[in-house]
Amino acid sequence: MVNKINLHQNKQKLIIFIILTVLTLSVYWQVHRYDFINYDDPVYITENHQVQSGITTDGFRWAFTTKYFGLWNPLVWLSFMVDHQLYGLKAGGYHVTNLILHLLSTLLLFWLFHRMTGAVWRSAFVAAFFALHPLHVESVAWVSERKDVLSAFFWMLTLCFYVYYTEKPAIKRYLLIVFSFVLALLSKPMVITLPVIMILLDYWPLRRFESRKGNLLLWQLKEKLPLFVLSIVFSIITISAQYKTGGRDLYFSLVSRVSNALVSFMIYLEKTFWPHNLAVFYPFPAEIPTIQVISATILIITVTAFTIVAMKRFPALFTGWTWFVVTIALVIGIIPIGDFSMADRYHYLPSIGIAIMLAWGIPYFITNGQIRKNVLLPAGIMVLAVMAFLSWRQCGYWENNHKLLNHALKVTRNNYLAHINLGSVLLTEGKIHEAIYHYNRANQIMPNNIMVYNNRGKAHAGLGLYESATADFGEAIRLNPDHADSYYNRGIIYHQLGRYQPAVQDFTETIRLQPENSLAYFNRGNAYINLGQYQQAIDDFSKSISLKPDYVDAYNNRAFVYLSQKRYQEAVGDYSRAISLKPDYVDAYNNRAFVYLNQGNEVSGCRDAKKACELGNCSTLQAAANKGSCR
Repeated sequence: MVNKINLHQNKQKLIIFIILTVLTLSVYWQVHRYDFINYDDPVYITENHQVQSGITTDGFRWAFTTKYFGLWNPLVWLSFMVDHQLYGLKAGGYHVTNLILHLLSTLLLFWLFHRMTGAVWRSAFVAAFFALHPLHVESVAWVSERKDVLSAFFWMLTLCFYVYYTEKPAIKRYLLIVFSFVLALLSKPMVITLPVIMILLDYWPLRRFESRKGNLLLWQLKEKLPLFVLSIVFSIITISAQYKTGGRDLYFSLVSRVSNALVSFMIYLEKTFWPHNLAVFYPFPAEIPTIQVISATILIITVTAFTIVAMKRFPALFTGWTWFVVTIALVIGIIPIGDFSMADRYHYLPSIGIAIMLAWGIPYFITNGQIRKNVLLPAGIMVLAVMAFLSWRQCGYWENNHKLLNHALKVTRNNYLAHINLGSVLLTEGKIHEAIYHYNRANQIMPNNIMVYNNRGKAHAGLGLYESATADFGEAIRLNPDHADSYYNRGIIYHQLGRYQPAVQDFTETIRLQPENSLAYFNRGNAYINLGQYQQAIDDFSKSISLKPDYVDAYNNRAFVYLSQKRYQEAVGDYSRAISLKPDYVDAYNNRAFVYLNQGNEVSGCRDAKKACELGNCSTLQAAANKGSCR
């Protein structure tokens, strides 16, 4: 009989695993044909040469030491490096990786709650709620949010190991918890709340408090002390990274941030049950009505008080609500994390708490067994079906930049960031006047925004309006003297205008702020060439190559300097390296031909000259022919 029961339960679990997999893939499989988004994806992938170098010793070191863009997520960098080795810059592969991680987290979540509670369908509902909620589309469909899905996977794995440990405490099992937790922290330090969640699960559903006597708080702190220490250490590292790069600038006053946090908390709850008008960016409100702040405060206090008073009778409600409050507290905006009011992605792990409240709380209040049987299951299925449809539709907006940003402008007010990003998309498409329109709209909404001035400066440069461009870059620098991109962009303009010394100064500032910017070294090297400072140029090209070993233009330009100094062997070496990296590099063939011919090596020189001519540059071949060579 026992074997039959176990077989039935295993079949049930297998069916649920299959259903969860099919539902998740049905909603999200469309992402495999989606493109990168110009919001953060360039930082993480498309303009990140370290990631594009793949898994190397230097890349591994960089992933664990860089504070690039105020980020310290080593495993995220490494995962992108692996993806690049597998898929290059084909965005679909990166999207599929995100989807797989989301699916694995969903399946682990089901296993976790079923293991703790024995409740098959309630656990399935929690997992499905997590898998299908429309607010989670951002975390799954946005490549840059790899940190969400990767950290969530290790979050679930850590909790699974924790349940494994509680069933039979042992040092080996505890070490699995520590190891998995470290991996979660290396993916996204925001998971520092996980030890608190373990304590909640100890209360319910593990009910470990009931089997303990004495000081429960001391016992919990002692058991989880290594985990709390890890949370503190990783918090310090993260704060340090953000302060170093200006990522913790206080955009708004403490009062404004607290008010927004309270209202955002209420909005998160609202969107949990009515997920409408979802956008990639929610602007920080210019004004927050006092009535909203008061209402949100009353709501939070009331629900919290109820769950505390009723915690013995309804322990799942207490665990679920506290899970939601604790996990969302770090990203609610009191601690400054940006100039936005909230973000869908911050709902990703906290939503599990609400799902717990629904799955176990509703049956608490419906005592009629017939109603439970005939109403709850169909109602739950209907809710999940609606969520699946809404998520599928929301996922469609992430197909490309235009769909995503135009949707954001449609469903939000005064969304200056959407205007900025849409302007950048249009700029890359050569629609410069349209881009400037969106930059101007953004500036009307949010005056003195650095991104507006920097990006509009690039647009003005594209129209040949160099004075306007340098004025915009200068204004961005005035607003933020540490804005590296504006120094770099102004340096490019100065170089184009033949103002090489100011260009050198701007590239130097860029390098001071971004010591790993290979492009800044490359362009400063070009400016040094025009100033006749050849050794400085060689040093800069060499540094650029050390940062980006496959930088063919740096090899070519350093070879040019060597050639000007009659260092022919070194020049040939660099041209040859450039050609090995880019076999159709016409300039390198043409220039190496010139060196060979000047050395009297007619065979090699003519071969390279003919190859260059095949590729479109016949200048050296023609010159040689005029001298009676290479006929």
